[in-house]
Amino acid sequence: MREELITACVALIEAEGIGAVSLRRVARDAGVSPGAPYHHFPDRSALLTAISVQGYKLLEGRLRQAREQTPTGVRALGALIEAYVQFARTHPAHFHLMFRPELAEPDKHPEAQTAGEGALRILTDAVADCQREGTAPPGDPSALVNMVWALATGIVTLWLDGPLEGRCLSLDTTPERVTTDIATLLQAMMVNASGSWSMGG
Repeated sequence: MREELITACVALIEAEGIGAVSLRRVARDAGVSPGAPYHHFPDRSALLTAISVQGYKLLEGRLRQAREQTPTGVRALGALIEAYVQFARTHPAHFHLMFRPELAEPDKHPEAQTAGEGALRILTDAVADCQREGTAPPGDPSALVNMVWALATGIVTLWLDGPLEGRCLSLDTTPERVTTDIATLLQAMMVNASGSWSMGG
C-alpha cells in the first residue's frame, strides 16, 4: 500500500500540483480508507519526503548509467546534463519536490537531507575525471560542479516552467536541441581550454 499511495500522490501532483496534496485526498485517489495512509506516513510532509527520496534514487540511477556509458570525463559532463534534463521531463512531480525542501520538512525527516548526496557524488567524480584528463582546472572542483548543476537545473526550469515548452519557434529550436547544444558547447569549451589548464593559465 505504501507504494500505491506514493504512486497516487505523484499522479495527483502531476495533474493538479503540490497544493492539491493531502493524505485524505491521496487515500481517496488510491482507493483506500482515509486512515490508511497514516499507517505509512504520519503526516503530509512524510509522504512528500518519500517521493523526494524516491526521485533522488531514480536520478542517481540515471546519472550513474550516463557516466558509465561515456569514455571520458568531459563527455560524461555533457551526458549528465542530458540525463538530468530527461529525468526531470519524465518525473516532473519528483523534480519539483526534490527542490522544495521546505515541503519535506527535513528537520523532521532527516532522510531528506542526505537524499541528493549520491547524485552529487557522481557529478563530482565526473569533474575529478576531467581534472585528471586535463580538461578541467585543478584544485577545488566545487565551482565546476555547481556550474554544471546550475546549467542543467536552468534548462529544466525553462522547460518545465518557462518559455522553452512550445514557444521556441522564434528561436528555430526545440527544448531537446537546446539541451544537446548546451551539453555539446560545454564539452567543446572545456576541451579547447585544456591547454591553458595544463600550462597553469
